[in-house]
Amino acid sequence: MTRKLHEFADLYRRKGPWCVAYVDASAGATDSMEAAEVRPGDVRRALAKQGASPQDQEAAETAVLPADGFPSPVSRYLLVQEGTVALNEVLPGPLVLPERVSVDPIPDLLPLLKHRPEELPYIVAEVSREDAEIRLQFVGHGGSAVEDVEGEKEDITKLPAGSWSQDKFQRQTEQIWRRNADQVAEEIDRIADSSGARLIVLAGDVRARGLVRDQLSEAHKSLVSMIDSHMPTAGAARRSFEDKVQERIALLWAAEQEQIMDRLAQQQGQANPESVTGFGAVLNALQQAQVEVLIIDDSALVDHHLLALGAEPWVASAPEQSLGAEVLGKVPAPAALIRAAALTDASLLLVPDGVLPHGVDVAALLRWPTGPEAPVS
Repeated sequence: MTRKLHEFADLYRRKGPWCVAYVDASAGATDSMEAAEVRPGDVRRALAKQGASPQDQEAAETAVLPADGFPSPVSRYLLVQEGTVALNEVLPGPLVLPERVSVDPIPDLLPLLKHRPEELPYIVAEVSREDAEIRLQFVGHGGSAVEDVEGEKEDITKLPAGSWSQDKFQRQTEQIWRRNADQVAEEIDRIADSSGARLIVLAGDVRARGLVRDQLSEAHKSLVSMIDSHMPTAGAARRSFEDKVQERIALLWAAEQEQIMDRLAQQQGQANPESVTGFGAVLNALQQAQVEVLIIDDSALVDHHLLALGAEPWVASAPEQSLGAEVLGKVPAPAALIRAAALTDASLLLVPDGVLPHGVDVAALLRWPTGPEAPVS
């Protein structure tokens, strides 16, 4: 799924050197505990060998202390500059790239972005005919914001079956259920509007789910996915429920990736396409702030390097392309391209091997077309 990068723009503008530590942070089994205990010292020594300042060494050593309270496996991404911890993220799951501790001229956020392709907000609501628990969650984050909605209650069990009073009370109860559903739907609409939620998962009572879905605003009905169960509190049933939620998120990501790749394919062969493919063409488009969506094969470009620049055009393949901007240093191509995308307000899509056309490692959707119809600067 595409990731907005603007949140990192200010960080990318700051001068280095930057100390990066991307390491296993598991602290569960005995072997993991022993490794976790020596890891801070190992990180400090590795940074010292690469010329990191004493302040950066100390900040990094303190920051990579064992991550207690997180289920293994878990990884950590740490970024330190001028003795200050700029980022310290504990990431669910094993390492997705080789472990590294380095001193770099710019932040290399690729490991973090592979773990968290998007800070996607989503809602999980367990509803009954009387009340609801609504959770706002974010992909990659363990925490959540919880809202409880308490509705009206009626007890019809004391009335004799088949009586006129029973029928009247049943109609009244149906009206109460609808009012409760309207209250729950109104709260879900409010949370979805304020958070930008991309998915609404409804669980719980089947009748209540249908009522709530029908009462949601038209803008949010299309975001709804039903899970035909209640939300367990713990154990295997809870894990099974969470797996179902993650399946819905994966389907959402797959649909957006397919939409972007279809758009890329449609542009191929056009006289003045709003897309480019290939390393040189994408680099040129980034230098002109022309890129809307940067698409990178996250297993490629590992052997390519580019120059990171201290001002526009932010990235170059040779000093003569710098247009007078300070050359900060030679860095891995993915780090340089992602930084340039962030500093020109582009989005990022990381795709696995085989998604881009054969032989293409990087591509981009553009804000304006290439060729004669391109605007004159």
